[in-house]
Amino acid sequence: MSTHDQLTFCDPVSRFHRISPPRQSQPEPGLDAELDPAADRGEESYRGTGRLEGRRALITGADSGIGAAVAIAFAREGADVALNYLPEEREDAERVAEIIRAAGRRAILLPADLADVEACRSVVSDAVDQLGGLDALVNNAGKQVSVDRLEDLEDEEWTATFDVNITAIFRVTQAALPHLEAGATIVNTTSIQAYNPSTNLIHYASTKAAINNFTKGMAQQVASRGIRVNAVAPGPIWTPLQVSKGQPQDALPDFGKDTPLGRAGQPTELAPAFVFLSSPESSYVLGETLHVNGGTPTP
Repeated sequence: MSTHDQLTFCDPVSRFHRISPPRQSQPEPGLDAELDPAADRGEESYRGTGRLEGRRALITGADSGIGAAVAIAFAREGADVALNYLPEEREDAERVAEIIRAAGRRAILLPADLADVEACRSVVSDAVDQLGGLDALVNNAGKQVSVDRLEDLEDEEWTATFDVNITAIFRVTQAALPHLEAGATIVNTTSIQAYNPSTNLIHYASTKAAINNFTKGMAQQVASRGIRVNAVAPGPIWTPLQVSKGQPQDALPDFGKDTPLGRAGQPTELAPAFVFLSSPESSYVLGETLHVNGGTPTP
């Protein structure tokens, strides 16, 4: 069977290994380079078809995990990409930039902590200056720390989670809108946690619910300007977020096995949803949340 046939007729249960990650821990924000087992970001598997040819995209949290997979996919679809990431994630970001450049597209590195208001604005202005404009924005940067009891959730952790996960989306989007013309797109990363919150992720889940509402409201507000706003809601995806306090270590071996597919998802499985929502193929799709979660029912 050819590679094309294997991909066309793949069994989603077995397309990727059913991983049983060992107990492991990384300091926040975590690195793909140290993840065990390694995540599949599409380096070898994603093939583009020119759906984003000539687009200029800014992707936040683009160094690893979902953001890295989206950046790689965008480049292989023909887009130039500005990658935002935390300074301590430079090793991962440089690797993603190499893959983008190997695809013949430009990769702009923009290290910055989006918890800072000025950083949100400068990342957008730097992306516009270096890309020569902006056609697509992916708000993907996120913070997730597992805390079992609300009594143990520190005020600083609650505030930091909201600053990164939803306030930064407001600030980056506000800064980007003056540069977006008709045909531009915004895609926000929400989560299955917005619909089915885990008890140890109440603060994280609350921000993801806010992202859903922000997405639907913004979609209506800017629709008449020809700008489309949508969201993608991942389920359990194997990324450095999970091992840098995002999940209890004891839960890692069974991560994602409670989905109908019986396995965790890989970052590259998210990328086609972002590509679709950023391409002209989805021209009549606004305020939508696409669920990529292994089959878990959602409202």
